[in-house]
Amino acid sequence: MATPLVAGLSVAAAALGSRYMIQAWQAFRIRAAMPQARRFYPGGFEREMSRREAALILGIRERAALDKIKEAHKKVMVANHPDAGGSHYIASKINEAKDMLMGKGKSGSIF
Repeated sequence: MATPLVAGLSVAAAALGSRYMIQAWQAFRIRAAMPQARRFYPGGFEREMSRREAALILGIRERAALDKIKEAHKKVMVANHPDAGGSHYIASKINEAKDMLMGKGKSGSIF
């Protein structure tokens, strides 16, 4: 009498365990296919902007071509423009970074 009960519980446990493993595998496959979020530079701004910091602000290499600099500047400014709720300070730093990388002299931030 106990043998059918034990066999039934074993089959139920195997079915539930298999169901859990299938769901875990499907969740893992979906997560592995998604691109990883890009990590941003966690620090604040330096007192005097360097080429390295300017490249970090725009998200490009220090020796990027002019068209890449302009494209990156436009993309970052659209996201942080003061007319769209962005900060004037951040916008001035973005413009300073573009000027630094394009070699337009040292304009400096007004802040």
